[in-house]
Amino acid sequence: MEWIADPTAWLGLLTLIVLELVLGIDNLVFIAILADKLPPEQRDKARVIGLSLALIMRLGLLASISWMVTLTEPLFEIFDKTFSGRDLIMLFGGVFLLFKATMELHERLEGHVAQRAGNAAYALFWPIVAQIVVLDAVFSLDAVITAVGMVEHLSVMMIAVIFSIGLMMIASKPLTKFVNSRPTVIMLCLGFLMMIGFSLTAEGLGFHIPKGYLYAAIGFSILIEVFNQIARKRSKKSAHGHLPRRERAAHAVMRLLGGRRLESGDVDEEITDMLEGESNEPVFDRRERVMISGVLQLAERQIRTVMTPRAEIDYIDLNDDAEKIRLKLMHSSYSRLPLIGERGIDEPLGFVHKKELFKELLSGNQPDLKLMSRKAINLLESFTILNALEQMRKESTHIAFVVNEFGDFIGVLSMTDILESIAGQLPDASEVEGPDIVAQGEDFVVSGALNLSLIRERTGFQAKATEDYQTLAGLVMSLLDRLPSTGDSLSWQGWNLQVVGVEERRVTRVLLQKQPEASAGK
Repeated sequence: MEWIADPTAWLGLLTLIVLELVLGIDNLVFIAILADKLPPEQRDKARVIGLSLALIMRLGLLASISWMVTLTEPLFEIFDKTFSGRDLIMLFGGVFLLFKATMELHERLEGHVAQRAGNAAYALFWPIVAQIVVLDAVFSLDAVITAVGMVEHLSVMMIAVIFSIGLMMIASKPLTKFVNSRPTVIMLCLGFLMMIGFSLTAEGLGFHIPKGYLYAAIGFSILIEVFNQIARKRSKKSAHGHLPRRERAAHAVMRLLGGRRLESGDVDEEITDMLEGESNEPVFDRRERVMISGVLQLAERQIRTVMTPRAEIDYIDLNDDAEKIRLKLMHSSYSRLPLIGERGIDEPLGFVHKKELFKELLSGNQPDLKLMSRKAINLLESFTILNALEQMRKESTHIAFVVNEFGDFIGVLSMTDILESIAGQLPDASEVEGPDIVAQGEDFVVSGALNLSLIRERTGFQAKATEDYQTLAGLVMSLLDRLPSTGDSLSWQGWNLQVVGVEERRVTRVLLQKQPEASAGK
């Protein structure tokens, strides 16, 4: 360790660290591009493994300097050109780098990367790691040869390699985030990798290209890209800088909803620039996020997930007398009720307005139900909410009957149901049992009539609507496979469900309790 007292050795160490960082940038960029093909939770692991393998390879190569020297000795000759082990490694690595960079560039130009991201199809972990290992071997050889040629002490070389790889590990995540959020930078980096691959291939074939030319071209390109990024950021600031963050967020969403086609990278950059650097607080609060999510799902959710099922419908029978009609109206919270005849609830005749029935009853008359009945439109259960809304607007009606593929009546859809799919459960004027969800510490007392999608958004209870049920009460009945009773308890995916309220065979209240192991694992 006599080099510690040698100033020239320290100068060589600093110079070598800088050179190792420069030589490692291309390795780091390619690791970032490869890691982006993996699921988000595996990307950090892949970067750390890739750089750790690079460190191990470089230290191993430094420890076997005597073997490194033999790599420059000729192995065979073709057309008066001798090839050494180093030439073959450079040639193989250059061709591999050219192939990978070209394929990646082709995918991005053809739009396959955006399609892959939209389908959430990720590459397997170990094949990506294997590609990183191959690239590490090529780049490590170049870095080690540079180290051997610059300094004499093995310990100095190893310190420089360890320090440079450590810095790259620290910088890998922010660099990857920066590169992947800016498509133009990715294209620039792929261009660099093609240049480096061409340089390695040429060197393997015996054509020496001065590194200075290569680094000058890369440096000039980076400078131009820096100017480009600054210009784009300032252009956006001048366009939206006078607006608050909230209005800028709304502006970005409206641009997406306004029918204008935007590149995914432009959207990512705009939203990133809008949200970074001012505050960690969300732009919209929870209630607004729920409503925006509800609006964006109107074109996908089917009406059977928001309708009132036939088992929960209040209806008027054509043969009911005035007193029976009065009692039904008093106990119903609906403003429009289906009218049934001889075929019962399976084939409703239409619907009647509650206020019109009350007028007749207050006048002391027996209501003429057939005369007061109004025709309701029938909608297939597979209709989306958006299609149903358009159909109801076209027919100027506030209520529709929902039927299945066989024409069987299965429920009623009202404008209130559609509004609740956006804003959440709305209280009825006659509702006395209180809010639809009551928090009790980490537990929740939930209305059985509440839609499962709303429960999922507000409690974290991850049940989803199916063809068999859309509400919490329907889920409980499906799991029990019978009519529930007060006190019934069951477990489902880390939650305990206890029926705490039943009225007229309807589940009115359910206690949701997260199981201890689920809470601890969260």
